[in-house]
Amino acid sequence: MKVLVIGGGGREHALVWSLSKSDQVTEVVCAPGNGGIAEIARCIPVDVNNLAAMLQVVEAERPALTVIGPEVPLALGLVDELEQRHLRVFGPTQAAAQLESSKAFAKEFMRRNDIPTAAYAVCSTLDDVREQLPRFAVPVVVKASGLAAGKGVVICETHLQAEQAAAEMFSGVLLGTHETEIVLEEFLTGEELSFFALCDGTHAIEIASAQDHKRVGEGDTGPNTGGMGAYSTDGIATPAMRLWLLRNVAQKTVDGMKSEGIPFQGILFCGIMMTPRGPMVLEFNTRFGDPETEAILLRMETDLLDLLNASIDGNAHQLTVKMRPGASVCVIAASAGYPGKYVSGKPIHGLPLADGSDDDVVIFHAGTAIKDGQLVTAGGRVLAITAVAPDLKTALDKAYAALAKISFEGMQFRRDIGHRALRSASIHLAN
Repeated sequence: MKVLVIGGGGREHALVWSLSKSDQVTEVVCAPGNGGIAEIARCIPVDVNNLAAMLQVVEAERPALTVIGPEVPLALGLVDELEQRHLRVFGPTQAAAQLESSKAFAKEFMRRNDIPTAAYAVCSTLDDVREQLPRFAVPVVVKASGLAAGKGVVICETHLQAEQAAAEMFSGVLLGTHETEIVLEEFLTGEELSFFALCDGTHAIEIASAQDHKRVGEGDTGPNTGGMGAYSTDGIATPAMRLWLLRNVAQKTVDGMKSEGIPFQGILFCGIMMTPRGPMVLEFNTRFGDPETEAILLRMETDLLDLLNASIDGNAHQLTVKMRPGASVCVIAASAGYPGKYVSGKPIHGLPLADGSDDDVVIFHAGTAIKDGQLVTAGGRVLAITAVAPDLKTALDKAYAALAKISFEGMQFRRDIGHRALRSASIHLAN
C-alpha cells in the first residue's frame, strides 16, 4: 500500500523511516519532505499551512493512508476534509485538535473532566490580565492560547513582566501573530515527562514516555525552543505511574471528548509535570512530538502501520506496543541564532561518516534541503542525531560520537541531553 506523510521535519523523517520498514507498505510519499527524507521517499513540494494545496496533493496521489505529522494541518481541518472525501487518514479532527490548538479550550476541558492541571485564568484583553494577575504568586506563566511552535510560553518573575508579555502576545510583537486569548497559569515545579498514548475515539493505550529538553542552553537555560533533544528509557516512569497516567489523564481525556461529542482519534501527547502535589498536565499535543518521536520510534518494535490502522478502526485496545529494551536518545543540531533569527543555506559536512558505521545510530533530517547537489541547512533545527542502546549512557555516547563527525557553519547543540536521568542514576549507584 502507498502511504503519504504530511510534513517535512525530523518527526516526519522518523515516521517515513518507520513506515518504510513495514512489510505492508509498498511506497511512502512525503509532502513536502526534506533533504534526508528524499533519500528514502518521493517528496512533493507543498505548503503545510495551505489547506487547498495539501488537498490537491492527496487527491493527486490517492494514497491508501495519509498520516499528518505537524499540528497546523490538524488545526486547519485537513482530517475533516479527507474524511468527507472518504479518504483514510490518521489524526484528530479540527474540533478534537483544539486540545492543542487552543490552550484555553484544553484548560477548560481539563477542569470539566477533573484532569489534574495548574490553576489558570483565560484572558481575552489586557484588562482581564490586570484583573486576574493578583490571584497568582510569582513566578507566573503566560501562555499564548493558539499554536506557537513551542515558543508561546513565558515564565515571568514579576506581575509587571507578565503584563508586558501578555501585551506583546496580544499585539503580535512576541510571536508575529495577534493572540485573541492568553492563559495565565500557576508556575509548577518538578520533572517533566512526555507521555504518549494511541487513541481510537473510545480507548487509549500507552505507547511510550520520553523527556524533552525545551530550553536552548545547557542546564535548561535560555529561551524555549521546539525541543533540543530527548530521551526515552524503560525506567523514565514506574509501571504504576504509567498506568496512573493512562487511566487518569489519557483515558479520561478520550472519555471526556467522546461524551462532549468530539471523539479523539490519533496520538495524544500529554506533557506532564511531576509536582510535589502529584502529576499535572502542562499541555496536550494532538500529534507525535518532535524530537521525542525520533527517539521513541527507534525503540519501537511494533509495526507502526498497525498502530495507525488500529486508531482509525477503533480497535487500539486489541494491540500491545512492544518497545526495544534499554534507552534511546535524540540530540538536535541547530542553526546559529535559533530559536531567534537564523540563516539557512549552510553546507552540511560529515553525514555519510556519521550515518553509516552503526546500525543503532540514525540521523533524521529536521531542516535540510538539496541545493546544487549539496545538502544544506534549511531550518532552525537541522538534524536529529538519534541512537539506541541497552542503557542511556551508551546511547548518548553513540549519538555524540556521530555528532562529532558532522559540521556546518554556526552549528549549536546541547551537550547535556539526559543530564537529569544520568544524575539520578549516579546518585542511585552512589547510594
